[in-house]
Amino acid sequence: MKAIIYRENGGPDVLQRVDRDLPAPGPGEVRVRVAVSGVNPTDWQARSGAAPPKQFSEVTPHLDGAGVIDAIGEGVDPSRVGQRVWLFMAAAGRPTGTAAELTVVPAERAVPLPDEASFDVGASLGVPALTAQRALTVAEDGPRRLRPGALDGRVVLAAGGAGAVGHAVIQLARWAGATVISTISGPEKARLATAAGAHHVINYREGDPAAEIRKVAPGGVDIIAEVALGANLRAAIRLLLPMRLRARGARGGRRPRPRRSARGRGVACAAAARAGGLPAGSSAMSTPSGGCSVTSGGTGMFAYANRSSGDAVATRGWSTGESAKNEVSS
Repeated sequence: MKAIIYRENGGPDVLQRVDRDLPAPGPGEVRVRVAVSGVNPTDWQARSGAAPPKQFSEVTPHLDGAGVIDAIGEGVDPSRVGQRVWLFMAAAGRPTGTAAELTVVPAERAVPLPDEASFDVGASLGVPALTAQRALTVAEDGPRRLRPGALDGRVVLAAGGAGAVGHAVIQLARWAGATVISTISGPEKARLATAAGAHHVINYREGDPAAEIRKVAPGGVDIIAEVALGANLRAAIRLLLPMRLRARGARGGRRPRPRRSARGRGVACAAAARAGGLPAGSSAMSTPSGGCSVTSGGTGMFAYANRSSGDAVATRGWSTGESAKNEVSS
């Protein structure tokens, strides 16, 4: 079969088109004939070396994709052969992703794709859609699963609503009943965000976007889905309602630092991929004590918690490791 591989980090020129033997699925795995391979920022960051060092001497990239199962391993339902599927995290912890004619993945990473959904749509789900879903279900007082009505009465801010994650946040939040605000950078992107279902679209390059958001949500918003938290944390804090777990983001910007808020709010946990010494793939979740547990080796996305205490929140320093914890308290 044909596959795209790289053996060293670098620009697109390190990619090679090669012939490889057909992979065989092991126990609990399926082999998928790939129709469309999805490319995420995480993929090219890993290839370029911006993400953690590669674990294998040869890598076939790409986490997401879509295709048809053509072989199964022991313990997998035989009826899955011939099933249309979308793939997520295909290359996570494995040397082979979806940039090949066939790829092998754990059966649970191959999700049935409805007949009415194209392979292009299937390949565009994966990391962006799962990140969006997590952003909307991570709040301590929010729904664990999305469904119509699950976010009734909530206000969701989807930053960068024309991007892959923001676009998915808009669609899922609107479907779940939230009032959705989206920030965009121009008229064309405004049309994309509106088409996805945003009730209010605000150009962050014009005027005072925070003031415009406050006009829509005078008391603040319930959830912010932000993919550049390091750059936008301060603005996000000003827009949040107190005492809620707020946002899930991904990459970009400097290391966020919790600061005293004039309204007495505090950020209990904030982490950015590779920022502050945490590698891409770190996750940060609030603890029962109101602190934060930071664990590396996740999907490249992360969460942060917002807790109102009446006092400033102070960090005690970032640590790294396979199961590192950063406790943050007031």
